[in-house]
Amino acid sequence: MSRELQAATLAIQEMTALGAEESSARAMTSKKSELNAEGGKFTLLRTTLDHSLSLTALKGQKRGTVGSNSFEEEAVAAAAKDCVSSAEAGQADPAWEFAREGQKEVTRGDIEPDLDKLFFRTQELIETIHREYPKVILEQVIADHTMETGVYLNSHGVKYVTTAGRYGVSLMFSGHEGGKSSSFNGGGFVTDSLDKPFLDQASLRQNVKDAENQIHTVPVKGKFEGTVIFTPDCLGGMLGELISNFASDSVLLDGTSKWKDALNTRVADERITIRVAPHDARIVSGQTYTGEGFEAFDYTMIEKGVLKQFMLSAYAANKTGNRRAPNGSFALVMEPGETALEDLIKNTKKGLLVSRYSGGASGASGEFSGVAKNSFLIEDGKVGSAVSETMIAGNLADMLSRVEGISKETVEDGAMSLPWLAVGGITISGQ
Repeated sequence: MSRELQAATLAIQEMTALGAEESSARAMTSKKSELNAEGGKFTLLRTTLDHSLSLTALKGQKRGTVGSNSFEEEAVAAAAKDCVSSAEAGQADPAWEFAREGQKEVTRGDIEPDLDKLFFRTQELIETIHREYPKVILEQVIADHTMETGVYLNSHGVKYVTTAGRYGVSLMFSGHEGGKSSSFNGGGFVTDSLDKPFLDQASLRQNVKDAENQIHTVPVKGKFEGTVIFTPDCLGGMLGELISNFASDSVLLDGTSKWKDALNTRVADERITIRVAPHDARIVSGQTYTGEGFEAFDYTMIEKGVLKQFMLSAYAANKTGNRRAPNGSFALVMEPGETALEDLIKNTKKGLLVSRYSGGASGASGEFSGVAKNSFLIEDGKVGSAVSETMIAGNLADMLSRVEGISKETVEDGAMSLPWLAVGGITISGQ
């Protein structure tokens, strides 16, 4: 029996003995091998080992949760006692729920790292950027391999055993020439293979190339309504904000979501289909089970513009009378369009190509306003100069109904698969 299974089993036994009517335990060991480089030179090679134990108990319809970083028997017993005590101090709520069935054992990816090849690919990345993009300075590169071994058990006999290995790469960089420099940019991805050069994965090459072209910027003149083409990197963040505002637990529980009564109605352009798909082949180490112990399955959130499913936990679904989401991940897969990216640009009279957005959280209405960073002006169907920080404003809900085009190209970073999205009616404000 593995240490993870021993710890989870002991925790369930202890919580049951202390009077918990239902309980769950998740024990995870994570081993990370990491390479760091700063300024183009390797500075660190290390391996770390972490343990985590997450417990949940229900007693008298009251819920308690506790976390620990030890699998030692005394520590597990203490955590179980604290978890039940936490439940006893809570407020009763019949909406709490654990899965009552589920058995699965899953192994994914390279369990053991190929450190020689990881070093080779990282060095290759540094040397290629230095050679092909000499104006770009790499501030930091982190390349790692993570192996996770986990066990989930609950008192209804549900059991999941997962073992997964994945590689991750992240970097930060900026363009420099003379006394001028671009703003910081970055990128990253996760992968289960070292077969491809890092620079050719996700959007790294384009982001590095853009950094050279963003050293010299021009201000946008005036204020106007135009088209914004969101890159896949930027689109992921915008969709995250949108889902949080309109389709997540908190806004449906408090009734502030504009979409609370919109299931099976049109909320977006009919060309938009968005799935939450942890089992899609393009998603690395996708979710096996939800936090409440339900086996994870892919689902469609928006189909041809129609809202089909909220992103709800079992608790929020029980509270609101809606259906629980079949998984609890954020593995977004948006269906591509039929238009080439170059044609999206050609069809844009005036607007911006936006790679990064920085702004405060939008309100319940979905109104957003912030700075378009690492962005380029588009005029008469051509990408022009990089722009100094320019304000963009609009409404998250309206965005999906003002679609002017969706690219047939997509970018996969191991966590999502997204196209470029052209949206009209965005307020663009310069000097």
